Formats: sequence, C-alpha cells, structure tokens
Amino acid sequence: MKKKLLSITSIIAGIISSAPSFAFAAGSTFDKADTVFMLVNTVLVLFMTIPGIALFYGGLLRRKNVLSLMSQVIVSFSLICVLWVVYGYSMTFGTGNRFWGGFEQVMLKNISITDLNGSFYQLIHVVFQGAFACITVALVVGALCERVRFSALLIFSVLWLTASYIPMAHMVWGGGWLAQDGALDFAGGTVVHINAAVAGLVGAYLLGRRSGFGKEAFKPHNLPMTFIGTAILYIGWFGFNVGSADAVNAIAALALINTMAATAGAVLSWVFSEWLFRDKPSLLGACSGCIAGLVAITPAAATVGIGGALIIGLIAGVAGLWGVVVLKRWLRVDDVCDVFGVHGVCGIVGCLLTSIFTASALGGTGFPEGMTMLRQIGVQIISILVCIVWSAVAAYLSFKIADLVVGLRISVESEREGLDITSHGESAYN
Repeated sequence: MKKKLLSITSIIAGIISSAPSFAFAAGSTFDKADTVFMLVNTVLVLFMTIPGIALFYGGLLRRKNVLSLMSQVIVSFSLICVLWVVYGYSMTFGTGNRFWGGFEQVMLKNISITDLNGSFYQLIHVVFQGAFACITVALVVGALCERVRFSALLIFSVLWLTASYIPMAHMVWGGGWLAQDGALDFAGGTVVHINAAVAGLVGAYLLGRRSGFGKEAFKPHNLPMTFIGTAILYIGWFGFNVGSADAVNAIAALALINTMAATAGAVLSWVFSEWLFRDKPSLLGACSGCIAGLVAITPAAATVGIGGALIIGLIAGVAGLWGVVVLKRWLRVDDVCDVFGVHGVCGIVGCLLTSIFTASALGGTGFPEGMTMLRQIGVQIISILVCIVWSAVAAYLSFKIADLVVGLRISVESEREGLDITSHGESAYN
C-alpha cells in the first residue's frame, strides 16, 4: 500500500514539476482587474447567442418551427466554436496578408497558457473573439428559418465563416486592408452586422419565400419569449461593446454609457414613430428598436461623445423601422426575422455616423492624425461597400455549394407540417 501511495505521489509530483510556469517576464503588463473584466465580458457575449438569439428569434416564428430555430442556433454555435479553435483564430489574428491571417496558431499552437494579449491572457482573447464569430453566423439564421435544410445550414456555416467572416475580421481587426486604411469599427458594424445581414439577404433570395407567404398571416407565436431574448441581448451587448476596449479604462466607460444612451434613444424613436404612423406602440417595436440602437452604436461606441451616441440611437430607431416596413417591401424578400432591415440598415447607419460624430468638435474623441471628417467618411463608405460585396459573393457561393451537396430547402410538405417535427422529431408545445 505504501509503495502504491509513493508511486501515485511521484506521478503527481512529476505532473506538477512539468506544468508551465506562471511567472511573467520583466516588464509584463499583466493585470488581474483587466483579466477579470475580460472574463466577464466574454461570458456576456457568449450569453448573447445562447440563449439571447435563440429566444429572440424563436419567439418571432410560428410555434411549429421554434425548436428547429433553437437547434440551428446551438449547433451552428458549437460548430463555429470548434472551427475557431482549429483555424479561425489563427487566420483572423495570425500574421498573414491584407486579407487573411496565417496558420502559425492553428489548433492554438504557439499560444501558451501564460501568453498575454495586452494585459490579459491571450486564451481569453481567443474565446472573446470566437464569441463574435458565433453570434455573427447565428444572426444569419434569422433570415433563413422555417424553410432551410438543417444540413445545408451547417455546410453554409463552415464555408461562409471561412470565406467571409474570417477575412472581414482580419481586414478590420487583424491589421489587414481596411484597418491599414483607417476604417473605424470598434465592435463589429461591418464585421458582424452588415456582414451577417448581407449573407442573410442572399440566402433569403436563394431559398425563396415560405409557402403561403403573402397569403397567410405569419405572426410571432410568443412575444414574451422575444422580449426575454431582447433583454438578454441588451445586457450581453455591454460585454460586446465594453469588452472591446480590452481593459478597464476610459474607453470602456465611454462605450458603456454610449451603448446605454443610444439604445434607449432608438427604443423611443422606433416606438414613437410607430405610434405616430401606425396608431399603436407595440412591444415588438420596442424590442426591434432596442436591437436597432445596439447595432448602430456598435462601430461608434468608443469614439463618439454621449450626445453623438444619443443622436445615432434616435436615427437608428427610425432607420430600422423604415428598413422592416418600407425597404423589405421594396426588396420583395422573405427575411423572416428582419435581419437585413435591422442589422444591415442600422449597421450601415452606424458606420456612416461614426465618421461624423467621432469629430472632437462634435464631442467625439477625434480622428487620427492626418485624418479629416471627409476622408473618414470616404474610408467608411469603402469599408461598407467592401463588406457588402465580399459577404454577398461568399454567401452566394456557400449557399450554392450547400444546395448542390444536400439541397438548400426542405420540401413543401415538410415546411407545412413544421421543421420541429419533420427535421428534429420534436414539438415545443403539446
């Protein structure tokens, strides 16, 4: 018995002695407060997708499709998590060219558990940025639900993440083309919202309208569920924007108050506009206005003043309402959860207004040296156009490949019965 205990003890001692050291080199900027700050914000962003997106979108669908949407969200989320660790992070933030990063950190090799990103552990940065990738793909689902084939969605997710999200994130946040040109996108106006919205729009066109669209009333089956999802997204979005400061500093504080002010302004402008033109203020309008304000302030949160943030929010509420009521009719598209009307329109509005309200004369932090407002507007327009074209082409090819491999759309019979039963063998309600 003593020999066994000695053997076990020696094994444990060997493991301990071979574990990596947690000592940091001289001059290290490691900060415990920043590390805890980023841990909390990372969890908040993960919380936005599951359950935030799942509940928000799920409540907007018909009751026969709510479980299919939730399945699509959680499985695509898990798929992107795996791909992000395998190659996504490396190709986004690794050393590469103007469009893609490198492969030196595939499977996170060459990243030790003591490596730092600024003042916190780099592995936290991996998860934080991975959460952005996950929610971007989940946003696309909202435009495709109620008629997309589950296997086709997963194939699309792999292809589009690789062909669109990763290069856009590298170009804006990884030191690539748009970052070198001076594009301002603090937390994802182009990378997340316009990127996802364009992909969703392309997918909605390729899938076609749902059976009975325009003839039957497709009403949300559970608005309290949508409200809960909205509340989760609102709270989680503080992690989204504030966490992008990467430290407990003045930029984080500015992003915090700007996110609060812009979102509140957007809720009010959407609700009062709806009240004025459609006679009644709705809960769905308030929820949609909340998302519109969050989307619009995302690229601007760290550079505009509080007054500028409030104006951005007020404009976003009206722009989002126009996007889901007027623009959607013009486009003649069945975008189920209004991904393009809210995320696309308000993402574009936010990116453009960032280039105006960042000016120090308007209360912002000011432009980089040598940059003027007019030049910044030009840079923002270029970044928006690049994102739209890049995402559209990548989405079209990804959807077409998925269609060739497994077929993009389910049968009319399966659609009428509902995806919960036909695709997953489950029912949300008895």
